[in-house]
Amino acid sequence: MRALLRLHVLDRVAIGLLAVGVACVATGLLPTGAASGAMTRIAPLLAFLGTVIVLAELTSRAEVFDVVAARVARAGRGSYAMLFLLCVAFASVTTVALNLDTTAVLLTPVMLALAARVGIAPVPLAMTTVWLANTASLLLPVSNLTNLLAANRVALSPVGMAGRMWAPQLAALVVTMGCLWVFFWRRGKRGEGDAAGAAVPDLVRTTASGPGAAHSRDVRPDTADRYVPPAAHRPGDPVLFRACALACAGFLLAILVADVPLWVASATAAAIAVTAFAFRERAALRLSLVPWRLLVMVPGMFLVVETVNALGLHGLLASAVGHDGGLLGQLRAAAVGGGLSNVLNNLPVYLAGEAAVPVGNHDQLLALLIGTNVGPVITPWASLATLIWFERCHAHGVRVPLTRLMGTGAVLAVCAVTASVAALALTH
Repeated sequence: MRALLRLHVLDRVAIGLLAVGVACVATGLLPTGAASGAMTRIAPLLAFLGTVIVLAELTSRAEVFDVVAARVARAGRGSYAMLFLLCVAFASVTTVALNLDTTAVLLTPVMLALAARVGIAPVPLAMTTVWLANTASLLLPVSNLTNLLAANRVALSPVGMAGRMWAPQLAALVVTMGCLWVFFWRRGKRGEGDAAGAAVPDLVRTTASGPGAAHSRDVRPDTADRYVPPAAHRPGDPVLFRACALACAGFLLAILVADVPLWVASATAAAIAVTAFAFRERAALRLSLVPWRLLVMVPGMFLVVETVNALGLHGLLASAVGHDGGLLGQLRAAAVGGGLSNVLNNLPVYLAGEAAVPVGNHDQLLALLIGTNVGPVITPWASLATLIWFERCHAHGVRVPLTRLMGTGAVLAVCAVTASVAALALTH
């Protein structure tokens, strides 16, 4: 009992979910056939999730993300507007290529460190990470666990899914960028600290340019237009850096070009990274690299959702989603998916909603996917990535007031989901 109490609250939630799911099977609430089918379905997802997180952790350890973050800051050339665009691109590409949980796990501390380097509060960069971890997760099957399920249901390859979802993804990104700039990045907002008063430089040294302006002055970061670019970051072990960078590049090439299962591509890339560390830094290879919390939580979620479906949730969701495959039906499915995701969690909501969408209504299913991917930005528990991000921010002493998180998130959810579904319908 004491060992359980010493665990992180999310660890206890994961164990509790699995225990409830197993109890549902043991008591007969969930038939063994349905449970077996659910576990068979998620086995490749678990293999992918476990190996891609190991790959991402070792890539971070090799300082690949640090090098990229420093280059992003330097590429901004001291302009906050340019830095904003580059951070959006960095977070979006990470989410699209490696998945939203990787963005939450690895990019959050990188972005928080970047905030101190460029002299702004950590909240704008933290919100950039969590919002784009969710809203940039529509394009590829690898970007989100729900995408893997949807791609299988509608028989879309990675290239096929990108071809169908590029317009909704672009719409979601444009709306997210607008909300980020208005609420967190524009002048007068980017210097606002967090509720816990995390240390943020009060003044940023800038150098005026132009005739007769060869002097420097101190300005407050929320009113400055420029920052001092940081020095280039050099990895401590260039061999590990190159090996992990090549492993990630090979992984991306495999999922985009080669016709191999995602878990095979991620496992191969992770094996390359592990091998490199076995020769160069064996101490870094420890059991904590394996994301056991996720590997316990996901099966528990699936079993619990299957049980709830068996007890009647399917009928309620089928009634709420409806059978209209047109624009109104798509908006309805997206609203149900996004709304329930913020009440419960997007993964079980997608699973239950998928069974409620008529088999032939592919666009309605993709609209549900938009709701469960783009919509979970209001509550801290709406998606696993948001939970991970919230915990990482807490560990770094960064506090985002709940009212601000939920208020701005509600605006983003409504606008981004609506725009994305409209884009889906227009590109039918």
